[in-house]
Amino acid sequence: MENPPLRSKILQTIVEKSTLKQRVFDQTFAVFNELKEALLETASELDDELDGKLDRRVRLEYRDRGKFEAQLQIASDLLIFQMHTDVFEFGEEHPIRRTPYVAADPANSYCGMVNIYNFLSDSFRFNRNADEGYLIGRLFINRERCYFVEGKRQTVLGAADFGRAAIDRAALGAVLEAAIAYSLDFDLLVPSYGQDQRVTVDQFNTRMDNSKFVTGKRLGYEFGLEETETSR
Repeated sequence: MENPPLRSKILQTIVEKSTLKQRVFDQTFAVFNELKEALLETASELDDELDGKLDRRVRLEYRDRGKFEAQLQIASDLLIFQMHTDVFEFGEEHPIRRTPYVAADPANSYCGMVNIYNFLSDSFRFNRNADEGYLIGRLFINRERCYFVEGKRQTVLGAADFGRAAIDRAALGAVLEAAIAYSLDFDLLVPSYGQDQRVTVDQFNTRMDNSKFVTGKRLGYEFGLEETETSR
C-alpha cells in the first residue's frame, strides 16, 4: 500500500531537512575546531611577540572550555567563542535572502552559528556570577562552508557577500583579530554614582565574592542595536 500524499511529503521533508541540517552542523563543527586551532596559534604568537614587554601578572592565555566552547584571555579581557548546536534559517527580510547565492538555492541559507562574547576576565576569576558580558560578533557557516560575519568592526565578509567565498584559516584569523581589537578598545566605564550608592550589610557579609555588585563594560549605559549592525 502506497503512502498517502501528505505522509509521503512528511517523510521526504524529514529526509531532506535532516540531511541538510546534519551537513550544516558537521561543517560548522569542523570550522569551530579550526577556530580553536587559530585561537591557540594566535595566543602563542602574541605571547612570543609580547615576551619581556609585559608585567608577569598580565595573562595571555588560550583555554579549551569543551566541545563547543573556547576562550582567549588577553589581559583584563576574556573572549569566549561558543558554537550553537542548532542550525538556523533566516527571515525573509535578512540581507542574505537578496543574494544570488541564496536565490539560486534557498537551502544555502541554512547556517550554523558561532557567537563571540566579551567579558571581563576578573568576572570569572572572582566568580562574579552577576557580571555582564556582551555579544560582539557572530560567525555563520553553511553546508558548503560559505560564511558571513556580523559584529563589531567585522569587515571580513558581510551578509551581502554571502556565497562568494568559503571560510579558510586566513578568514578565521581576520575574524579573531577584529574581535580582539574591538574588545581591547571597548573599555570599562564608571557606572553612574547612584547605581552603587546604597548597599546592604548582607551584600558585604554574606556575599564576599561581590557577585551582587554587577560589573560590565557598559553597565548603566546603552549598548544599542546601532552598535551591533551587520558589517557592510
